[in-house]
This record gives sequence, C-alpha cells and structure tokens, in this order.
Amino acid sequence: MQKFLFILVFIGQISFAQITIKDSITSYPVSYATISFGNGNGVFADDEGQFIFTKKLYPDIDSLFISALGFKDLNVATNNLPQYLLMQPEAHQLDAVMIANKIDRKFKEEKLKPSLDDDYYNCWLPTIESEIAVYFPKTTSKDQKLTHVLFPIALESKDWEKRNRSNSEKKKFSTLFKVKFYDNNNGVPGNVLTNETIVFRATEKDGDAYDLNVDDYSIYIPENGFFVSLQVLGYTNKDGKLLPNKKYKEIVSKTGGVVKIPTNFRPLLPFTDEVEAKNTYIKRVFINGNNWVKFEKGNQFKSSLLDKNLFNYGIGLTYKTYKDE
Repeated sequence: MQKFLFILVFIGQISFAQITIKDSITSYPVSYATISFGNGNGVFADDEGQFIFTKKLYPDIDSLFISALGFKDLNVATNNLPQYLLMQPEAHQLDAVMIANKIDRKFKEEKLKPSLDDDYYNCWLPTIESEIAVYFPKTTSKDQKLTHVLFPIALESKDWEKRNRSNSEKKKFSTLFKVKFYDNNNGVPGNVLTNETIVFRATEKDGDAYDLNVDDYSIYIPENGFFVSLQVLGYTNKDGKLLPNKKYKEIVSKTGGVVKIPTNFRPLLPFTDEVEAKNTYIKRVFINGNNWVKFEKGNQFKSSLLDKNLFNYGIGLTYKTYKDE
C-alpha cells in the first residue's frame, strides 16, 4: 500500500512539473521553444510545447526566459508555475526578397559539397546552450533559391582504440536539431529569413551528412549573403520524440565554487580547413554576452580546433540559380 501511494505521489510530481507553452490566440502548442535560466542553463519544449522544470532540480532558479520564432519573449517566475504558459504572437517583418511567380522560371541546379570528417579530434561537441552559424555569400547577381542543406556528421572516431575505447560499445544516437536562416547584418547573423520552425533528427543511419530539404520554405539568397545556423535540442526516443534533458553537470572548482558544465549531445560536428575564409560564428551564453562571435583565435575562444587551423563547420548547399529571361 505504501509503495502504491509513493508511485501516485511520484506521478503527481512529474505531471505537475510538466508545463505546456501555447499560442495565446489560437491555443496551439508552441513547438520547440527555448527555455533559458541561470548562467547558461536551458531546456527546450518538445513538438507539443511541453517541457519539464522542477525546483527540486533547480532550487536556485527564480525565473525562466522563454523565446520562440514569431512570438514575443516571455519572462516568468518559477514560484507556482502554472500548467500552461501563453506566448503572444509577434509578426516579424521578413524581407520580401523574391516574389512567388519566379518559381516557374528556368534554373540551373548548383551544389556546394559538405566537408566530411569522422576524426573525433576534428569535431565540435554541440551543447544545448550554444548555436553555431555558417556564412554563405551570394555567388551571382542572378536570383538564387536554397533547396537543400547538408549538415556533416561525425559518426564515430577514427581514433576509437587510441582513446582506449576499443572494448566499449559504439552507442547509437538519436539527436534533434533546430535550424535557422539569417540575413547578413554587418557581418553577423541578423533577422531570420523564415519564421517556420525547422527541425531534423540525426541518427547513424543518415550517414556522414544529413540532407535537409528546404525547397518548400522559399528561402531566396539575399544580395549580401546569408547564414545557416544549427542548435542542438537534445536526445530523442526511437520515434523521434524529444526527451527531457538532464540537469547540467556540477563540478567543484579549485576555489571551492560550483561550475555548471553544459551537457554534450551526439553526433559530433566535424570542422575543416578546406574553406579559406573564416565563415563560422558561435553564440554561447558564456561568451560575449550571448552575442555572435566569429570562430577564430583571439575571440575569447580556447579550442584545439583553432590550434589546428580548423575554423569552419563545412556545411554543404544545393540551390537553384535562375536564368535571365
């Protein structure tokens, strides 16, 4: 009987901790909203707008900062959190780069190959509070439409035995990512080119690169180029459902203070030296006040990738270049 009561109490605590974010006008769930709190901590809502937050896990957090594309930011106190949080829609002014009737024009398909590498030591370990963006210039004065983005994935390390992992199982992964497209605002990511929420799930079955079809989003390349960004949302179950993220690791420093370390998520993202220009930018809570910073030496980064002159995440593209009529 006591065991049964314990289970009921436990279930009640879990359900109470589950919060749903909704559109204040339509009452539809706000999928994959970002919930930030503390110094670099954060979680994401799933496809149904749900996330789990408890004071037991985060007793020192007194407020949550919630953001999502197409909605006004929301700041709420953690004491007596309601079951539903309502976000107000905000219509962002997207640049009218092209008009729809140009879709039927003749075009030439062009491709930029991704840079692939399975070496663990040449990879970026994505964390839940970081966003990585790669700049692409417009290659012609003609109209161009983006159709596919290829995200390189490192399946496993070539140095598995060297890392004393020869007897370890190479675990399967299933990780959810969020993708955004930005215009070029004086050399850094600016306004989004689409308010659509774009996510994909990467597993080892996808091979060395995930091919994301974006043809239906009508993303036309601005004259001064654009950015493709990637942000890890977390692990998923076998059906692709986003799982609740674990609490950040807490490590006691030499001075006695507690440092919170963000959890890393597979797969790894291989960097390359095949791109001459330094086109990769990073945004992290811990660096430059969560503003975009170019990934290069001297920009507050200490990375073995920079020591090896690996400055770029080698995303590939496929786009349509329209012929003049």
